[in-house]
Amino acid sequence: MTTSTNPSPQPGRAALGALLLAACLLPGCHPDRSAGTSEDFTDTPTSGHVGISVDETFAPVMQSQVDTFQKLYVDAHLKVAYQPEDSVFLDLLNDKVKVAIAARMLNAAEVVEMDKQQMVPITTTIGIDGLAIILHPSNPDSLLTLAQLRGIFGGQTAQWSQVSGQKKLGSVNVVFDANRSSTSRFIKDSLLMGAALSPKAFAAESNPKLLDYVATHPNAVGVVGVNWISDFDDPTVRGFLKRIRVAGITARPNPTKDDFIQPYQVYLAPKSAELLKAHPELQNYPLRRNIYAVKREARAGLGSGFVSFIAGQKGQLIFQKSGLMPANMQARIVTTNKR
Repeated sequence: MTTSTNPSPQPGRAALGALLLAACLLPGCHPDRSAGTSEDFTDTPTSGHVGISVDETFAPVMQSQVDTFQKLYVDAHLKVAYQPEDSVFLDLLNDKVKVAIAARMLNAAEVVEMDKQQMVPITTTIGIDGLAIILHPSNPDSLLTLAQLRGIFGGQTAQWSQVSGQKKLGSVNVVFDANRSSTSRFIKDSLLMGAALSPKAFAAESNPKLLDYVATHPNAVGVVGVNWISDFDDPTVRGFLKRIRVAGITARPNPTKDDFIQPYQVYLAPKSAELLKAHPELQNYPLRRNIYAVKREARAGLGSGFVSFIAGQKGQLIFQKSGLMPANMQARIVTTNKR
């Protein structure tokens, strides 16, 4: 994607036509034929101002996306709010932002509201995330099955002694990042199948506070988006990893020690049933979820330009570097024979 960031104040007809064509060729960008005069809008796919609301679970990787985009396009100004999931979609419905980045698509009620506004939102899958189960480094119960996690997050397993007989840690202390967060919703909907979370579960108010809490409470168990602990080039991430332990998870019945996996890219990458059958050592990480960009622009504005960027090669490479699985890049899985 090539676009001039410093056009001449009075370009000629040919240059102006080339610029307009380049803008319209951005993936997902279409001119708004219902718009009035050109004075109705002041932004383009690479310039102007736009509001974007992001699920705070994805703050590290999305801040990298925003910083890179604004460095490439110096006339682009993104006003980004990192919030719990409910607030992200509320801002989108109220037209406070043009783009929402979240771990789900619009639900049925939100689609109805968009219809009332005569707005047709466009949803783009931009990546695959994994939820990491984090523990205090002293916790010996670092290998957990989905059945054990259901008991822990549902409240039936109230003592660590119920997990493996370890009594010294006492009661299980479940902590999430924030009220109404996407992580708590995912655990409730996808792991507990709609059942209620443990009444003792509480919110730490942010992901950094959650990580700090688990690092200082041996009986705690928390859930965090993997991009908070997966970019090993980030000194903050390296600092977190020194203070917490990432649990190994498996969905397999009667597992061996080798069956427990962490949310590495190789396990986030989608694998077909045929591949899994041919290579039983491979698994799909059980706590995976897609990342979506939902935009409510009916024209090729700055919001559309940003979504095209993160869904394109440069944006997908940022996801890859951050430890997430890009949505539009093929994973190369190499297996070796054990000796």
